[in-house]
Amino acid sequence: MKIFAVLAVLGVAQAHYTFPGLVYNDVTETDWTYVRRTTNFNSHGPVQDVQDTQIRCYEAEPGSNGAKTMTVKAGDTVGFRVDGGIQHPGPLAFYMAKAPAGQTAASFNGDGAVWFKIYQDGPTFGEEITWPSAGLKEVSVKLPTCLAEGDYLLRVEHIALHSAGSTGGAQFYQACAQLHVSGGGSKTFSGVSLPGAYKASDPGILFQLYWPTPTSYTNPGPAVVTC
Repeated sequence: MKIFAVLAVLGVAQAHYTFPGLVYNDVTETDWTYVRRTTNFNSHGPVQDVQDTQIRCYEAEPGSNGAKTMTVKAGDTVGFRVDGGIQHPGPLAFYMAKAPAGQTAASFNGDGAVWFKIYQDGPTFGEEITWPSAGLKEVSVKLPTCLAEGDYLLRVEHIALHSAGSTGGAQFYQACAQLHVSGGGSKTFSGVSLPGAYKASDPGILFQLYWPTPTSYTNPGPAVVTC
């Protein structure tokens, strides 16, 4: 089993990925049209310092990303194309943040305790631990039906745990799309800050994936909100 663990880590060491294309109404938009271009658009590499501001949206050019804003409805399903496919084991999550009065999705930098989680997945346990996002080339989420109308950032996050057995080993892959949400309710949610929501020692970030085989997993960050 220990030999398997080493081989597994080596086998996926270069399997990095990005989330460049927004998917809406069965249309995959051109890369970086509605998604803020990420720093790893060429390298596909991860963020590994949870205190780095890049943990938020991984923006290559904060404040001048040039992305457009897609108009959607509360309750719609919105997704991201995964360039390279999700090749690492670990949890998938989606967060949103509402732009405050006087700002738009394009101008909002996502600073402050504004990020609320709308989805997270978890593993299946057995002889090996498996993840529902494994191998996916597209990931999507249903927006809460009760969302107040307004401009939002939609953040996708995948945490790769293949090297997470030591502090700083977990790999974060994330991106933010710009949305205008209409047709919902009047619900707003309190949130967490990014960075700030995670610690390197959180049990879902500092995690021994391979041996002994895990029997539980605790997702990092806040609970998923409900309407």
